[in-house]
Amino acid sequence: MKYKDVKEATFLARPNRFVAQVMVDGVEETVHVKNTGRCESLLEPGCKVMLEVSDNPKRKTKYDLISVYSERLGWVNIDSLAPNELLKEWLASEANTLFPGPDYIKPECQYGESRFDMYLEKDDRRIFMEAKGCTLEWGWLGLFPDAPTERGAKHIWELIEAVKEGYECYLVFVIQINGITHVRPNRPIDPDFADAMRAAIVNGVKVLNLECHIEPDSLEVVGYNIISNL
Repeated sequence: MKYKDVKEATFLARPNRFVAQVMVDGVEETVHVKNTGRCESLLEPGCKVMLEVSDNPKRKTKYDLISVYSERLGWVNIDSLAPNELLKEWLASEANTLFPGPDYIKPECQYGESRFDMYLEKDDRRIFMEAKGCTLEWGWLGLFPDAPTERGAKHIWELIEAVKEGYECYLVFVIQINGITHVRPNRPIDPDFADAMRAAIVNGVKVLNLECHIEPDSLEVVGYNIISNL
């Protein structure tokens, strides 16, 4: 996945979770932050960030903040829309050796009271996938979430119900940090999500980690693993 039109900038401040102040081309700009999580360990005043130029001339903000440079981690992608796009790209590529050459892929598929990020079919397999982007690490282990997410836990319980009805289900963590291979639930931040994730594994939902290589203007899946316990 590669962004088309990008600019490097300097991060100044984040007045709220939706916007940030940056310095770009010598001008202070308000930009849209495509991640409503905290990102406190990444977005520090003076750090380098990468912006994507919006193609909508009617928008109030003409840039989206997509990645940030960390002295310890390198470039980290914080675009909350990227995980779904990258998952779809990976599923359709030759790099997908988990279910190569799926017969059918449909993003945003309704099930019960949830809309899962991906539905696919391969031979007689019917598969639901729910993608989560991981932008937080601790000791080179990915953690999710970095802010409480009631919606995230709800999706997991729906995946458990889908397994009971005969679907193959995956909770997919797209790791938006270089060098991180595994993600664990961030229990101190969201114990409900952690409990739901543990229940999911016990009840047959598979947890898939997509390992990625991150550049300031791109991200690519370079490996994957499936965990069977926490």
